[in-house]
Amino acid sequence: MAEKAMPERPKVIYLMGAGHSGSSILGVALGNCEDFFYAGEVEEWLARAGQPRWGGTERARFWSRVTAEVDADGLFGAEVNRHVERSSAALRPDRWLARWRLLRRYRRVAGDLLRAIARTAGAGHVVDSSHFPLRARELRKVSGIELYLIFLVRDPQSVVDSNTREFSPHEVAERRWRTLSMNANLWLTQLLSVLVFARHPRDRRIFLRYEDLVADPEGVLRQILDAVGSSAAIPDLAALRIGMPLQGNRLLRSDVIALRRSPVQTPAWSPLTTLLQRPWLPILARLRPVATARRRA
Repeated sequence: MAEKAMPERPKVIYLMGAGHSGSSILGVALGNCEDFFYAGEVEEWLARAGQPRWGGTERARFWSRVTAEVDADGLFGAEVNRHVERSSAALRPDRWLARWRLLRRYRRVAGDLLRAIARTAGAGHVVDSSHFPLRARELRKVSGIELYLIFLVRDPQSVVDSNTREFSPHEVAERRWRTLSMNANLWLTQLLSVLVFARHPRDRRIFLRYEDLVADPEGVLRQILDAVGSSAAIPDLAALRIGMPLQGNRLLRSDVIALRRSPVQTPAWSPLTTLLQRPWLPILARLRPVATARRRA
């Protein structure tokens, strides 16, 4: 992939929020826009020592070139993810000292990595779907990039259901425990995401519901592109090229996927999820600015 002259400060569009909220399909759609590159879950670069999750000669060559440009400064491995990025790190006082010791190196490596991705891809915009709000908080302090946040949320019933559906009807106790655990994780992620979102500059943040994205993908994408100062055209949403993301949802194993206007599928209803997530309804409703689906005539 040929390199071209790039701005000194690439724009990084960070997709923040809970997993299973639609960040992969949004990232792919943005990555098909001119001057955009979808890098996938970039936080996995340290955990995987720069190796992409899936094969392919072109993908392996791309990430090899990126890795050759970045000095990981001894951070390869899972330690950074446990101490710096995961939401649960905020609840672990026993890890705070280790986290503090890692932060300076972490920010330098994160900035070098994102700039190397932009240079190697020849793109002025890099889309990072790492999810973690604590990673977003640290990226705000990284010099040499312009950070834009998209706080992406999805109906909590869908998020919890997607993480518990592997249990059979006979595994009632296991499913109930996983449902409670997923609700607790979602609560923590929402709390940290709201705090990070609220402290980010208003002109560099967007609140988005997955349901609005699938109801009006063209309109929502246009609002995002306008917000980050891009005049790129909306790509062919029926034939989106996956590109070369480092890691993400299993749908990224395909070569081409589609993002079509479609009604939202309602998952199995959980009274527990409804009760536990109800307090977030008025809070999320107040977040601004927001990208919304256009009303159809």
